[in-house]
Amino acid sequence: MMNLDKRSAIVGAVATALAVLVSYGTYLALFSGETPSGGAQAHPATQGSGSPSKGPNGISASPLASQALELSSQEFAKFRVEPVQEHEFKTQREAVGSIDFNQEMSVQVFTPFPGRIISLFAKAGDDVVHGATLFTIDSPDLLEAESKLISAAGTLNVTTHAVDRAKQLYDVQGVSQKDLDQALADHQSAEGALRAARDALRIFGKTDAEMDRVVSDRHVDSVLAVHSPITGRITARNAAPGLFVQPGNAPAPYTVSDISTMWMLANVAETDFPFLQLGEEVAVNVNAYPGRVFRGRVVNIAATVDPNTRRLLVRSEIRDAKHELRPGMFATFLIRAGKTILSPAVPFAGIVREGDGTMSAWVNTGDGRLEKRTVKVGVQQDGLHQILDGLKPGELVANDGALFLNNALTAESR
Repeated sequence: MMNLDKRSAIVGAVATALAVLVSYGTYLALFSGETPSGGAQAHPATQGSGSPSKGPNGISASPLASQALELSSQEFAKFRVEPVQEHEFKTQREAVGSIDFNQEMSVQVFTPFPGRIISLFAKAGDDVVHGATLFTIDSPDLLEAESKLISAAGTLNVTTHAVDRAKQLYDVQGVSQKDLDQALADHQSAEGALRAARDALRIFGKTDAEMDRVVSDRHVDSVLAVHSPITGRITARNAAPGLFVQPGNAPAPYTVSDISTMWMLANVAETDFPFLQLGEEVAVNVNAYPGRVFRGRVVNIAATVDPNTRRLLVRSEIRDAKHELRPGMFATFLIRAGKTILSPAVPFAGIVREGDGTMSAWVNTGDGRLEKRTVKVGVQQDGLHQILDGLKPGELVANDGALFLNNALTAESR
């Protein structure tokens, strides 16, 4: 007979084997859809009433497709499910650059004659009008010109009286024809000298009334006022009282710029050169004013390409009526490079970039069901993505919250 200990060991081994077999049968049933006895068992995802399961966010994931969600009418309203519209997309080129003064409308103001600065009437940043006095100098040349005017006026007065006397004496044969002719010649010479003296003072900016006053008062004044040649803003001042200045001797005492227009200097790739034309309109954006667009036009295209950067300099004139732009501001500009293209368009919030770099949108397939679809996008303009492939005009898509729908799909699939 078998002893008790050996019998217990055999019974334990059999029990263990039976347990393993039962477990293996259960495993097969779960994955084959059959019970160990051969009966059918429902997949856990379709047990119960057959309705889609609800996740924590309240949006239902469809059991029929892993890339679809079912929305209620209220949820449709949240995501703005609307037809795809067509939009005109412009073919544009972009370049970066910086803002500068319009150098063609910037004037360096020099004194017309040498002298020492007496007074200053404007500082950097001041707005001035045409003809406003910027500074005054003590000018020896002005003093000399005024003295010559007084002398010429006196000489003309003497010769005028001499001609009158000569005519009277000639009538009574008191002088010869030669003496009368000489008096007339002296008078004409005096008239020419006076005109020359007045023209010389006119170069100093003196008016006829001021010259008449110099002659009548017999008073000379060496103070010469230098005026602004244009209306604009003082963009530089290098003047100081007591400083001796000369015509054309840099730096200029003042620089005045018309800031109603500014320049944008952009470096454009040589591959974009065929799209550039003088007079072409440009749209400029600066970091200082996000969302603002300044309009202008191309006024100059460089004749040569930089051999190091393979770019060429393009100068645009930008309208700045409110004087908001400052030289040195970083800017980008867009220039139209061709005809507009009519394409389907979806707002930015309706497109999602996937982890693999593809783009997707959520399309309504009916009965409150949104299905994720891969699309190919083009340019981005006016808050819209250009759709090159994957959507047609009139198809219903979620124009808002596409990223949220992606997150909801991910949560439901877990």
